[in-house]
Amino acid sequence: MERDGYIFDIEYSVIQQKGALHVYRDGVLIDEVTFHFTGKKPNEQQIESLIDHYIDQRSD
Repeated sequence: MERDGYIFDIEYSVIQQKGALHVYRDGVLIDEVTFHFTGKKPNEQQIESLIDHYIDQRSD
């Protein structure tokens, strides 16, 4: 997923119910945002919300 010059790569483990957004800028990993989820995969709305929150914090 690409937004505002950032690329977000999603990785998750169903067994551990944990996920991470790897944040890249200009091809370089700059951050990792971890989260928990339920079910077989993270909810797309949850991921969108995490990305929105990340971008909002960076623009402050």
